[in-house]
Amino acid sequence: MRIEPPHPRTPATAEGGAGEARDAFFMRRALALAERGRGHTNPNPMVGALVVDARGVIVGRGAHRVAGGPHAEVFALAEAGERAVGGTLYCTLEPCSHHGRTGPCAPLVADAGIRRAVIAMDDPNPVVDGRGLAHLRDRGIAVESGIMGAAAARQNEVFLTNVLLGRPFVVAKIALSLDGNIAGPGGARTQLTGAAAHRIVQRQRAEVDALAVGSSTVLGDDPLLTPRGAWRGRPLARVIFDRRLRTPPGARVLSTVAAGPIIVMTDEACAAAHPERVRALEHAGARVAVAPGGIGPSFSWLLREAGISSIVVEGGSTLHRALFEAGLVDAVHAYIAPVRLGPEAAAWMDPQRFSLSELVDREAAWFGADVRVEGHVHRHH
Repeated sequence: MRIEPPHPRTPATAEGGAGEARDAFFMRRALALAERGRGHTNPNPMVGALVVDARGVIVGRGAHRVAGGPHAEVFALAEAGERAVGGTLYCTLEPCSHHGRTGPCAPLVADAGIRRAVIAMDDPNPVVDGRGLAHLRDRGIAVESGIMGAAAARQNEVFLTNVLLGRPFVVAKIALSLDGNIAGPGGARTQLTGAAAHRIVQRQRAEVDALAVGSSTVLGDDPLLTPRGAWRGRPLARVIFDRRLRTPPGARVLSTVAAGPIIVMTDEACAAAHPERVRALEHAGARVAVAPGGIGPSFSWLLREAGISSIVVEGGSTLHRALFEAGLVDAVHAYIAPVRLGPEAAAWMDPQRFSLSELVDREAAWFGADVRVEGHVHRHH
């Protein structure tokens, strides 16, 4: 998924093309700084900032490292000190102008003596939404927005999906055979990918807010759904979509409550008809949540009530198909193993419904003998 900046503007500098190239050079560095917060800033965006003095020397650097911590501009301005006077601020996102868990950044920028602010993209958060840039302009700072805005939007696609669409960013992750299958005949569990691909999967688990599976995956594979081999500094939520409450209280995932919350999403009628199943799952450590009117509202609920901003859906195929039909899949990560399972094997997706060739910005990379194909399902504007 690619979300364009909410209020794109055409970059314009007094120096023409040379000025634009210079601005892009520094903004790329700011974007690289923002990456330091990946996996740690949710539900906040990743933000990087640079202060460049009048001679073109970088005198301050900053990144938003963790939600609730100082913003990127605070670090960059503190490092620059008096050298910020008359300089340029490069920031990947509009400085905030409101009091949240931290104070507003736009007044700090103005008070530091910054002459010019170059911003990658405006902040669509309703509490900001142009007010930060307006504050800078009111203080006499020359402001330019939209420099490398598409790259900044791609970097913060999770944050933008949360704010603009009101739901988590959804990645469908799947292991496939060369002939497009996920399991052997009759749904027999089959190990497809190797150790190298497995390490990449675990690294992804260390970055997202939650993993999700359907009840069939719990019954068939009995997965742990925990991050292993990659450090994670915060709990990992696990979500089980189970409208018939088939998840057994003895499922292995329910033994991992220490790793993060376990949410069982079910149907209101089923919960009312089987209160004993609800009690058993809650006694085992799960939170049973009634899905408020289908899979789409369920994902909105996860963002609103559970604070889940990004979620990797690992299966099974029934859940994946439902998400595709509802238009909720933003990206696909398919790990393709060099094996064929045959015509009687369990297929992932009907090619008439979705094919990997339809992915936008498709990329492929080798991990051992396996190939990961990833891309976005659609672009949001």
